[in-house]
Amino acid sequence: MATFPPAMMKLIAELAKLPTVGEKSATRLAYHLVSKNRELAHSLAVAMEEAVRQVGFCERCFFLAQSPLCSICSNSSRDSSVLCVVEKPMDVIAIERLGDFKGNYHVLHGLWAPLKGQGPESMRIPELRKRLLEGGVKEVIVATGATVEGDATALYVARIVSEQGIASTRLAQGMPKGGELEYADDVTLSRAFSGRSRISA
Repeated sequence: MATFPPAMMKLIAELAKLPTVGEKSATRLAYHLVSKNRELAHSLAVAMEEAVRQVGFCERCFFLAQSPLCSICSNSSRDSSVLCVVEKPMDVIAIERLGDFKGNYHVLHGLWAPLKGQGPESMRIPELRKRLLEGGVKEVIVATGATVEGDATALYVARIVSEQGIASTRLAQGMPKGGELEYADDVTLSRAFSGRSRISA
């Protein structure tokens, strides 16, 4: 029975570890890189190495950055009195694509999902508390997805925010139930922002 060479099998195995990439897709990708586009394979390897070495998290909001502060946090024209709390960096990109929101962000890098073994300690909650204690924030927009975990996280964050006497709002339910923020279309996301409501913590 024929099998791929060991190096090819290793490449397939590594590609299959990526989100949404199964073994068949990984095999097709590996075949394309090895047999059809070796130049792309080399440039891809260089790009991945550079990204892993140079890209980290912003010291303030935990969005992706190549400097201590990301391009948003280092922009003095942003409204520092409004803080938008999101689950992941892709959510920041989705919101920024609209061009409507002019405040700052805080990326949690997770959601409160007890059934998956993810508690508050798995999120950037201590850093959020610290930012709120520094003062200047008047509104926190909780922009987590319309999922069970997103709802639970929103309520948890709202309680933390209310302890500081700060108003917290949630995106309007123009977001489909069970929907991920990064996959929402621009119109839906824009309406969700404009129709956000106060969270009762």
